[in-house]
Amino acid sequence: MDAIKKLTNDAINLLKSLIETQSFSTEEDQTAALIENWLAAKNIDYTRTKNNVWAINKHFDKSKPTLLLNSHHDTVKPNNGYTKNPFKAIEENGKLYGLGSNDAGGCLVSLIATFTYFYNQEHLKYNLVLVASAEEENSGPNGLNSMLSIIPKVDVAIVGEPTLMHLAVAEKGLVVFDAVIKGTPSHAAHPNDDNAIYKAIPVLKWFKDFRFRETSEALGDVKMTVTQINAGVQHNAVPANVKLVIDVRVNDKYSNQEIADLLVANAPCDSIVPRSLRLNSSSIPIDHELVQAGIALGRTTYGSPTLSDQAVLSCPSLKLGPGDSTRSHSADEFIYLNEIEEGVQIYIDLLNKVII
Repeated sequence: MDAIKKLTNDAINLLKSLIETQSFSTEEDQTAALIENWLAAKNIDYTRTKNNVWAINKHFDKSKPTLLLNSHHDTVKPNNGYTKNPFKAIEENGKLYGLGSNDAGGCLVSLIATFTYFYNQEHLKYNLVLVASAEEENSGPNGLNSMLSIIPKVDVAIVGEPTLMHLAVAEKGLVVFDAVIKGTPSHAAHPNDDNAIYKAIPVLKWFKDFRFRETSEALGDVKMTVTQINAGVQHNAVPANVKLVIDVRVNDKYSNQEIADLLVANAPCDSIVPRSLRLNSSSIPIDHELVQAGIALGRTTYGSPTLSDQAVLSCPSLKLGPGDSTRSHSADEFIYLNEIEEGVQIYIDLLNKVII
């Protein structure tokens, strides 16, 4: 059995163990231990920081740029639509079922196998840093974001998320806003020309019709959606205000701060406040050698509308991994075993073009 095939088989076995070990966000201690054990068995020096497990290649050279290989080992909670045990790794018809199999266990174990393949090699053009991170699904404080001041400075990154091994060269950021429309509270039986609910009608239309000017070749337009509305506590009382929640998916033409400034200046609300500005859009230039190497391998490029740990990185980053994003968080989540095999091979072929 050649080295890549053996690593792939070992990676699939690791994924099966991960599936059968609960690892909801903030509760990843047991899956972190599984990853530690796997690295130790491969004689790889590693460090665990809370529930993040990370390592650098054996011949790390501070004079060289550093490439981060990252994916996460936490999962969402299973939804009510499961017909199979989400914590049982089940093989059927070439598929591996189980919670976290697709998002993002297949990516994670494929990247771990790839890192292992290159770990002992000398004279690499890039250093490699592997981070198997926690708290991605809940954008928590103790995930990849907390590691950036601990690991060596990163110059470029591959973030493992299911992309069918195509090249997501940009990813939309996210800003969630809380807005308030104020009115005059009163008894419903009395006249009131300052009803906050009626005042919300043109405001909702404004959010529906507003267009951000800058469009992105990879990500298209900024997408703004009112997702929650809350007002009133009883049938006979006109409320004092209407509260809205607005979800904004930001392309790479804007920073989150610029989006916030635009809405604060223009939205016809009494107040509008962003919850956080830290989940920015991300991208990597098309002419970057990682992207060009992927294109040379026959992979296509696209812009991703979904959020990942790319959002916490300030360096160029490429989202790439086995599996299909449409399966993420779905009932009876699965990944094809041959997708993992392809993933490991393409990751290795890609890095062979860039770091050897």
